[in-house]
Amino acid sequence: MPAVELTYLADKIHIHRWPQDSPAWNDSVSKSLDERINQNKGQKQVSIREKTVRIENFEFHTLQKIGVSVPFFKHECTIIFEAKFDGLSAHVHITIKSKDYVSIFNRLVSWRDGILHV
Repeated sequence: MPAVELTYLADKIHIHRWPQDSPAWNDSVSKSLDERINQNKGQKQVSIREKTVRIENFEFHTLQKIGVSVPFFKHECTIIFEAKFDGLSAHVHITIKSKDYVSIFNRLVSWRDGILHV
């Protein structure tokens, strides 16, 4: 089976420490994420390959609790998951606002179901 690779421009991304009892992030990690991802209003490159998600220069692995949704009354899809990066735990929210959001939603669900063997 060929490797799955999905690439999108995300309109909104929020990454925060999760679970709350996981090791605290140092100030440099928090500042870097805030400046480059959380508070950056521009679109950001998201690449999904098998069991990793890359957002800009941050690579997330050990993915779990992956949810994909289309919120009511909005033309967008959102993926939320727990993951690890640089030995730290995180909760990642990615929102994609695109004309083909339903197609993107379907591809994300297929990817998720494939890696979680649902």
